[in-house]
Amino acid sequence: MALYAVIMAGGVGSRFWPRSRRANPKQFLDVLSTSSLIQKTYERVLPDIPAERIFVVTHEDYAQTTRQHLPDIPPENVLAEPIARNTAPCIALAAARLHALDPDAVMAVLPADHFVRQPERFLEVLRAATERALQPAEDGAGALVTIGIEPTHPETGYGYIQYDASDREDDEDAPRAFRVLAFAEKPDLSTAERFLDSGDFLWNSGMFIWRADAILGALQQYLPEIATAFAGVEDAFAAGDATSAVADAYAATPRISIDYGVMERAAADGRVYVVPGSFGWNDVGDWRAVYDLADKDAAGNAAEGTVITHGSSRTYARASDGRLLVLVGVRDLAVVDTGDAVLVCSLDLAQQVKDIVDYLGAHGMERHV
Repeated sequence: MALYAVIMAGGVGSRFWPRSRRANPKQFLDVLSTSSLIQKTYERVLPDIPAERIFVVTHEDYAQTTRQHLPDIPPENVLAEPIARNTAPCIALAAARLHALDPDAVMAVLPADHFVRQPERFLEVLRAATERALQPAEDGAGALVTIGIEPTHPETGYGYIQYDASDREDDEDAPRAFRVLAFAEKPDLSTAERFLDSGDFLWNSGMFIWRADAILGALQQYLPEIATAFAGVEDAFAAGDATSAVADAYAATPRISIDYGVMERAAADGRVYVVPGSFGWNDVGDWRAVYDLADKDAAGNAAEGTVITHGSSRTYARASDGRLLVLVGVRDLAVVDTGDAVLVCSLDLAQQVKDIVDYLGAHGMERHV
């Protein structure tokens, strides 16, 4: 058995506008670090997974940029998607590649744009998840394992995972796997509060661990249209050139997430397990998340670049190179200047930035997207 990392890096991160653009999406940005988010994800797994066993799935437009950000991984380990089709086809592509390379491969599937404060603790959780992925599920099929984040507050921006916590001890520290009972979509506040009070719900991190053959079997069972579309891709990889086969597979596959297409259905069949973890995780989904993670002054202001705040509190401000940004008498705002665009928004409404990106695209302002 060998553990491989598959970094999913196909998204744009529209809630990170105006820094995240189609030409330079979120995973390539240096958020609260001198390294890009995709570089931090790569570095996080290196202690357990060498560079030659780290793969990236990204849109073909970003393949070369990915190789520039991760020069130590083999160039052929960057798998290019011809069109975006959400996470299920992305994972089908990676599973076909790894199974052709190593029939006993175990995959750790990780988003490229997450933030982790405690990478050593993350690796402990990943090891526990890998150990469970090597064991069969109760029905004898391959186990599907995910990582759930111990919730710290009633968050409405994340999906949730309910698990069987009946035998969990309050003081246990070593990570281990529990059977998943159900997945829940992003809740309203009252539902999130109920989830938190129940003690058996976790935030859905979007990280998965399984044998390559286990997820290929699950795709055949739960998403046969995707399994059929990718049926020839593994053979094409084994033969040496899968470019045409991958293009055909993506043209024939629907746009669907692995959560909805496989995990929710497999959980009902008792095949899904979760390892709870607490390692300073954040999906850095919008500017509010950046504010929460950033260092702040006594008034709760966080700043990057040349910024002056006067009579202001609870603000996040990022100035573009060579420009001075001044905030006077404001609070609870994100102000982001990129030179060609300026965003001013309420921190509490930061997720609505995506609506602005949609508006720009719909009104012929593509150069700003």
